[in-house]
Amino acid sequence: MSSNHANRGVVYTGPGNVEIQNIAYPELAIGNRSCHHGVILKVVTTNICGSDQHMVRGRTTAQPGLVLGHEITGMVVEMGRDVEYLELGDIVSVPFNIACGRCRNCREGNTGVCLNVNPGRAGAAFGYVDMGGWVGGQSEYVMVPYADFNLLKFPDKEQALEKITGLTMLSDIFPTGFHGAVTAGVGPGSTVYVAGAGPVGLAAAASAQLLGAACVIVGDMNPDRLAQARSFGCETIDLRQDATVPDMLEKILGIPEVDAGVDCVGFEAHAHGCSHHKEQPAIVLNTMMEVTRAAGGIGIPGLYVTGDPGAATDAAKTGQLSMNFGLGWAKSHSFVTGQCPVMKYHRQLMQAILWDKIDIAKAVNVQVISLDEAPDGYHAFDQGAAKKFVIDPHGMVN
Repeated sequence: MSSNHANRGVVYTGPGNVEIQNIAYPELAIGNRSCHHGVILKVVTTNICGSDQHMVRGRTTAQPGLVLGHEITGMVVEMGRDVEYLELGDIVSVPFNIACGRCRNCREGNTGVCLNVNPGRAGAAFGYVDMGGWVGGQSEYVMVPYADFNLLKFPDKEQALEKITGLTMLSDIFPTGFHGAVTAGVGPGSTVYVAGAGPVGLAAAASAQLLGAACVIVGDMNPDRLAQARSFGCETIDLRQDATVPDMLEKILGIPEVDAGVDCVGFEAHAHGCSHHKEQPAIVLNTMMEVTRAAGGIGIPGLYVTGDPGAATDAAKTGQLSMNFGLGWAKSHSFVTGQCPVMKYHRQLMQAILWDKIDIAKAVNVQVISLDEAPDGYHAFDQGAAKKFVIDPHGMVN
C-alpha cells in the first residue's frame, strides 16, 4: 500500500529554515521490525508548537533533515493486525509523547517518560530532537505505534470535525497548560501567575480558569499576546516595565504574591524591564520562587534542555542555570517539571471541549493554514504573532 502513496512534510533544513519536502509514506514498521500494533493516520490537523521553534532557531542539537511535528490529530487509514479497538475512519488525537503502555512508568501513568520507546533516554515524541527518532506529523500521513494505548478516539466524527480547532489542542498544549496549573496546585479561589503568553501560557491561563481560579495574571513582553490573554478574562503585566514583578502583582492583588506559579517560558527567557533584550534563562524560575507564597506550588511546563548551542553562557549550553534554589527551599515550594503525561488529562479535556465548558481554540487564537503555508506560519510565530497556527494538510477543516 505504501508504495502507491505520496507524502509531504515540514522539514527542518538548518537554523531559521523549514521547507515542505516530499518524504517517505509511512510504513507499519519500527526500523527493521514490523509494527503490528501501529496505525497509519491521514493527518487532519497538526500544529506548530513553541517547542518546534526552539529547534528551528538552532537552539537545540537537532540536525537538518528532521521531519517536524508532534501535535497531531488524524484519521485512521491503515491498521496493524494487532490493533483491536480502533476502526478505519476513526478520528483520533495523538498524544505528543509516545508510550508503550507496558513499562513501569506507563503503568504508573507517567507516559511522558516511557522506558521503551527511546533508546537514548526515558521519553519519546514525534519529530523532536533526542526523542527517539520518530518521524514527525507535520505531514500528510504519519505512523503511530502502540495505537490502542496511545490514541484517543473521538466519539462522533461529525462532531469532531465541527470542533476540530479545539480538539486539535488535545495532542499537547491544552493538556500541557492544564498539567502546569494542576501541578502548581491551582484550585477554586486560587490566585495564579502564568509567565508567558504564548499558546502554552494561554492554555495554562484558560486551564486555571477551568479549575476555578479567582484571578489569573499573565506576564509577557508582547503586547499582542497580552491582549489575547485579556480577551478571555485574564489580568496582565507587561514585563518590559521597570517595575518588579512583585510590585506589579501587588497593584492587582493587594499583595505581592500568588498561590500558584506556572512557568510557560522555558530556557529562552529574557530579563525584565529595560534589560528585556538580554537573555537570562533562569529568570522565570527565580521570579516564580520570589512571588509564589510559602508552601505554594510551581508548575514548570516550559521547556528546559540539556543541550543549547546558542546559549549566552557556557553553563547554560549544558542546561546549568543560576537558580536561587535556596529561596524555594526556604519557602517550602513544590516544583513539578518535565513533559506533560498527556493521557492523564486528554479524555477529560476532550469532554470539556465537547460540552462547551471551554473554548480553547478561541483562547489561543487559532489560525488554520495549509501545509504549503507552514514556513510562513513558522516565521510569523517566531516574530511573536499572537496566534496558534494549525496546519490543515488535506483541506479537511471547515
